[in-house]
Amino acid sequence: MLTATQGTAIMHHNFHEYAAARGNGPGRANGVMVSMTSGTVNAFALNNLQERGVMFVSPQDPVYEGQIVAENARDNDMTVNPTTAKQLTNMRTTSSDENIILKPPRDMSLEIALEYIEDDELVEITPKTIRLRKRYLKETDRKRHERSAAAIEENEKK
Repeated sequence: MLTATQGTAIMHHNFHEYAAARGNGPGRANGVMVSMTSGTVNAFALNNLQERGVMFVSPQDPVYEGQIVAENARDNDMTVNPTTAKQLTNMRTTSSDENIILKPPRDMSLEIALEYIEDDELVEITPKTIRLRKRYLKETDRKRHERSAAAIEENEKK
């Protein structure tokens, strides 16, 4: 609207009535990247992961299994290891010793985090940080719960 009118549009509305919500609210189009391990985030791992989405963590941040560390560029959830370190060898070449340039992580306020989460996710608030996590931390628990929810839904259809 702004580009079509070059910033000259004026919008105006009147309140009509309160009504019950119709349909579902808009959801998140993208999935998330979930940490598969606990430890400290490594810049080498983030360098490889930043091509697949937008990071929520920085190097040297502590993470735990089940914590959401990034938004996936695709619509499915992906389990990743943000603590992977580079393999050290005695061989040195200029191509393998490249500088790591990371994009800054997305900073989330409490309001943004609450709007961002889906039904299977939680917001964790500490005095220093606001983190996102899955309701079930272990991947096996998440898959088990997903299968049982699908079975219940199938039985209700019958």
